[in-house]
Amino acid sequence: MTPALLPLVFHPHYSIPFPAGHRFPMHKFRLLADTLREQGILTSENEYQPEPLSLAVLMAAHDKQYVHRFIRGELTAKEEKDIGLPWSEWLVERTLRAVSGTILTSQLALQHGLACHLAGGTHHAHPAHGAGFCIFNDLAVAALNLVNTKQAKKVLILDCDVHQGDGTIAFFPDHPNIVPVSWHCEENYPNVKQTAGINIAIPKGATDETYLEILKDTLPTLLAEHRADFIFYDAGVDVHQEDRLGYVKLSDQGVLARDTYVIKTCLDQGIPTACVIGGGYDREEDKVAWRHSLLHQAAQQVWHAHPKIKGFRKPSL
Repeated sequence: MTPALLPLVFHPHYSIPFPAGHRFPMHKFRLLADTLREQGILTSENEYQPEPLSLAVLMAAHDKQYVHRFIRGELTAKEEKDIGLPWSEWLVERTLRAVSGTILTSQLALQHGLACHLAGGTHHAHPAHGAGFCIFNDLAVAALNLVNTKQAKKVLILDCDVHQGDGTIAFFPDHPNIVPVSWHCEENYPNVKQTAGINIAIPKGATDETYLEILKDTLPTLLAEHRADFIFYDAGVDVHQEDRLGYVKLSDQGVLARDTYVIKTCLDQGIPTACVIGGGYDREEDKVAWRHSLLHQAAQQVWHAHPKIKGFRKPSL
C-alpha cells in the first residue's frame, strides 16, 4: 500500500534570517509550507524533514575545495557576488539542509512513485563555483547519488525553470546515465548558455498555449528515447506572467497545467519522479509561495488519481 498522502519534504531552516529588501525571496519557503498547510496538502502525516547532509555525498559531485571554502566562509568577494547571497552560518545550514532535502525527496519518490520538495532546484551552481542564488546543485548531487549507489541506472533531469539549467549541464555534459534537459527562455539569464545537454527554446513572451504546445511536442519523445528509470522535475515558477525575472507569460492555470502534464506523463511510463520548486521572484513573497504551491496541488491531484502509484514499493524509512 502507498501512504494516503503525497510525501512532502520540508525543514523550517529553509527560510533563514535575511537582509530586508534583498532580491532573493528567502521567506518563500516558510510561506509555501504555511500555504500548503492551509490547503490541507502538507500535514504532520506526510511531512518529512531531511537529516544533515553527508559531505562525502556532496563532494562526490562538487569540488572539495569549493565545498570547504564555502562552509568556512572563505569565498572571495567576487564568488559571493556571483552567487548573490550574503554568507552566514545560517546560510551554510540552510544550503546543506536543502540539498539533503532533495536527496530525501528522491528516496521517497523511489519508494512511493512521487514525492515533492518545498525547496530545491539550484541549477545554476557549477561543480566548483556558485551563481544566480545557487551555491550547491541539489539536482546534480542527488542524481549522481542515485547512480553511484545503483538505485537508478539512468536519470533524466527535466528542468522547466525559465532560466537554463547551465550549472546542471556543466556537471553532465556527456554523462551516459544522467541527462539534463532544459526548457528555458533563450533571451534570459545566463547570458552565456551551455551548449551540451538537451536545450529546448521557449520564446520570450510565450503564453500558456505556446508553452504547453512546445512541452507536449517534446517530452513524450524524450521519455521514449532515453528510457530513464528515475526523473527529477524542476518546476520553476519564474515562467509566471508576473515574475520579475521571467519574460514568459504563463498564468496560474498554465503553470498548474504544465506541472500536471509533466508529472502525469512521467508516471504514465511508471518512472519514479521527484519534484523541486526551482525559481520564483516577486517583491510580495506570499505571491511567490502561492505560485510554488501549484506544483504540490498538481502533484496531489495526480497522486490521488493515477493508477500506477499503487505499484510502487512501500517505504522503509
